[in-house]
Amino acid sequence: MENTITLTSNNERRAFNRRLFSMVLPLAFQGFMTAAVSASDAIMLGFLEQEALSAVSLAGQVTFVLNLCITVLVQGTTMLAAQYWGKGDRSTVEKVLGLSMRYVIAVTAVFLSAALICPQLLMRVFTNEQALVERGADYLRIAGLSYLPLGVSQLYLCIMKNSGKTAKSTVIGSSAMLLNVGLNALFIFGLNMGIQGAALATVLAMLVQAAWTLAQIVKRDSVKIRRSYLMKTDRALRRDFLHYTWPIMGNYFFWGGGMTIFASIIGHLGSDAVAANSVASIVRNMSTCAATGMGTAGAILVGNELGRNEIERAKVYAKRVLWLAGGLGLCAGLLLLCLRPVILNVITLTPGAKENLSGMLVICSYYVVAAAVSSAAIGGIFCAGGKSRFGCICDGVVLWGIVAPMAFAAAFWLHLPTLAVYFIIMLDDVIKVPVALWYFRKYSWAQNLTR
Repeated sequence: MENTITLTSNNERRAFNRRLFSMVLPLAFQGFMTAAVSASDAIMLGFLEQEALSAVSLAGQVTFVLNLCITVLVQGTTMLAAQYWGKGDRSTVEKVLGLSMRYVIAVTAVFLSAALICPQLLMRVFTNEQALVERGADYLRIAGLSYLPLGVSQLYLCIMKNSGKTAKSTVIGSSAMLLNVGLNALFIFGLNMGIQGAALATVLAMLVQAAWTLAQIVKRDSVKIRRSYLMKTDRALRRDFLHYTWPIMGNYFFWGGGMTIFASIIGHLGSDAVAANSVASIVRNMSTCAATGMGTAGAILVGNELGRNEIERAKVYAKRVLWLAGGLGLCAGLLLLCLRPVILNVITLTPGAKENLSGMLVICSYYVVAAAVSSAAIGGIFCAGGKSRFGCICDGVVLWGIVAPMAFAAAFWLHLPTLAVYFIIMLDDVIKVPVALWYFRKYSWAQNLTR
């Protein structure tokens, strides 16, 4: 069915753009700062030695998997909170928060225990080089203490974004990231603490972020974390939460598991490949911040309209978000190509690692365009309407049925060069884009989830 509502007048388009970009800009900035912190750990250590850069990058894969779990809960919370907030039901938003907070505490406790008890075992998943295993384990033993404050603060910052406090949540998150960068510089260079200093900086920054975030709860107009909702949750709401969140979990674990497998494949191609991939991953993550912010903001706006039962208007909003995300992705890809010579000159790498990085950055330039469109559609718009199952199926088929087997065969059976393996790894979003656009046009995602 074609849309019967359009943003025909300039005033309507300007009003929509103002609403959208008032959320996109702070979300993109916060995402950029988060990526910058990951970059600061690796880059500052990279100024000292390549081995430290590689070890921290691989140890960061554990945090990456934890962040996937937290993101699943954040996405599930956003899906319901955006629609109930659009409906004007604050009480149910608080119930959703209480339920998801219980889950995030349990998940972070598991990761903290693993980081403290068996960090070397975790590192052996990603590399068989003993020096990297030992140094990465040193990082994990300290960095694991940041997991609980990270999870709690990220979940409440998500609620702030969904309740009209996007700018405030960005100030908190970005300030914590800046603190992390500053502490990195102090501990790594000033106090010469190396890897342990990078880990300690992360812990202190996350503790500050959690304290500042939880301080917002006492304000009169804030969404509250109520003890009664932490201890006991409405059964119907829990069924809704799990019904829509389980496919997101499948989606992110298919995707995140694929990314972890890819990191493991690269990790077995040698230290030059690991170092180049570490820098390329940082650049890639920073390049997609604007498009990711667009997807998150679009999901909230579309979810608000769906919660109000304004289905046709939600479709129009979603279509415009998708076009804008693609445009941002294209700009990011072109910018990455322009900055490629600068990046190659700034980072201290061996000649082999630098040659790999040069090719990886070219490959990343097309990847960020496809990633912008697929993340806005699959991770944003479809989830706003409760169709998270599509992403789970899509990632399961594309990553595990096509890309992962091809990458494994290229690396270990055909023994292709590192750049050929990396090219295959970066095909996942390129394959998903046409499928996502086809599903978008069906509009089966445009549904009201509220009771």
